[in-house]
Order: sequence, then C-alpha cells, then structure tokens
Amino acid sequence: MDRSERFYLIHQRLGCQRSVSTRQLLEELEVSPATLKRDIQYLRDRFQIPIEWNAELGGYTLDKPGAEAGQSELPGMWFSDKEIHALLTMQHLLANLDPGGLLAPHVEPLVRRLDKLLGAADDTAEEVRRRVLIVGIGKRSIKLAHFEKVGSALLRRKRLSIRYFARGRGEESQRQISPQRLVHYRENWYLDAWCHLRGGLRNFAVDSIRDVALIDTPARDVPQATLDAVLGPGYGIFAGDRLEWATLRFSAERSRWVTAEFWHPAQKSRVEADGRYVLEVPYADHRELLMDILKHGAHCEVLAPESLRSLLLAELASMHKKYAGE
Repeated sequence: MDRSERFYLIHQRLGCQRSVSTRQLLEELEVSPATLKRDIQYLRDRFQIPIEWNAELGGYTLDKPGAEAGQSELPGMWFSDKEIHALLTMQHLLANLDPGGLLAPHVEPLVRRLDKLLGAADDTAEEVRRRVLIVGIGKRSIKLAHFEKVGSALLRRKRLSIRYFARGRGEESQRQISPQRLVHYRENWYLDAWCHLRGGLRNFAVDSIRDVALIDTPARDVPQATLDAVLGPGYGIFAGDRLEWATLRFSAERSRWVTAEFWHPAQKSRVEADGRYVLEVPYADHRELLMDILKHGAHCEVLAPESLRSLLLAELASMHKKYAGE
C-alpha cells in the first residue's frame, strides 16, 4: 500500500468510527508503528487534519471535525517530493509560455499548494525560478482578456466576433469565427478557426486580435482529420492545400546541428558520404521556410524545387543590392 492509500484509509477510518486503535491501523495499513506515527504527523502538520490521541477511548479521533470548513478534507492528489519538484518546474514553464505570464494568475494557487505539500523548503517555487532559466525570442505580447475569451469559446464551443489585423496586408477586418484549436508555436499563440467571412479554415495570430467578443451561438465543428489536412501538412504555421517538397543540403559542419533538429513530421533525410546532410520537407507557403533557410547562410543549398531556388536567388540579389549600395 502506497502513502496515498494509507492517508485515505486513515482519514476514512477516523471519519467512520468514534476512535481507531493503533492496532487496527497497523493491521490494515501493514506498516511499522514508526511509519504510522509519521503518517499521522504529516496529516496534522501539512493539512491540518485534527487527529488527536484519546487516552480514554484508547485510540485516535478527529478532534472537532468540521469546525473549520474543509480542514478535515483531504485533497484529491498526493505526490512524492520528486513529483512535486517536477510539477513546480512545469508550472514555471507553463507560466512563461507567454509574455507577462498569462497563465500565472490561474496556476498560482497550485504553486502554493505544492509548496505546502513539499514542506521541505519555504521558497521552493522561488528556487525553481532561480534555477530554471527560460529564454524566449520573438515573443509578441497579447492581452490576457483576449486569451481568456478565446480559450472560453474554444472549450464551450461558441463563436467569436473578432476585429483582426492581418500583418501581411496591413489591414483590419471584422470577422465571426468558430474556434477549433489553440496552437503554441515559436513562442506565440495561434488559433485555428473556421472563418464565417471567408467560408473556410484560417489560422489567426492571437496577438493580432484587436478586439474580441463571445457570441452565444454554437461554433461550427470541423473534424480533426480536416484540420490536419488543411492546416497541418505544410512546413511551419502557414496553411495551404497545394504542397511542394523542398530538398535542402547542409554543409558537413552545419549538419552536426541540423541532423538533430525536427523540421516536420513527414521529413525525409540522409547523410551523404562526405558528411553533408540532405533534408526534404513539404511546404505550402515558402515564407517561413525561406526564413529558416536564410539563417543558415552559405551552409544551406536549395536543391529543389526550382521555384524555391528562384525565390532564394531573388532575395539574395535584393540583399546584395542593399549592402552593395547599388
């Protein structure tokens, strides 16, 4: 019997019986007297369960049960010290997924409970924050109120009315959308949704939502397979229904890094005899892929398709013109 089961059995017996003898608990828990004492002391200290020894009754009792609301109730989860440290670390990561810690206000009660459960250190959460550094590049700020409304509509399956700024065109538009799923990608949040204005699936950057209102109208549900087929097959966050395959060759020096990188679930790769690395990825929109190719400079060569090579050459020519002062 693990510690969780022992705690619940002790609490159950004390709640059902006027008193519970040491012998009964030892027999049912199958532990030593020392372990029983530690368990009872833990319940008293960490969760203020009012367990008392009653010499007259010859057993343990719950003193003043229900005197303070919830004091004699056990929480739904029990964790070991290692599990609590892991949970605190995950909470820290979760709170830092967004600039300003969007989720922090909602998970702070969990941190306080975990600190209380751990008991070994008064500033455990602070120690985690000091020891675990999270560095985000390219984060864009979003409004907590907007994020909360998007999340609420997503889970309640309601529509949203949004005023959206499309950065590519530099234009705003008013739309009604049916949210399908939230995606956290490259430090930012995106919303996959059915756009009732365009009559199709679209991907919206949450930080580009200028205004949002929840509509009491059921959202249109799109099958998961359709979402994956329309928004998921290509490279990066951009959607498209016409896929092409890019073939990239990295230098032997750069392949030491790229061979360990994950670019796409359907990627294909091989290492050539001279150590160069050839990577094939599908894409529906060249913009993000081109950005990632350029960051490798001369260490990456586009082998195919010819259309992608031409786009890269045009970009390089434009860059050369700018820096050459032509």
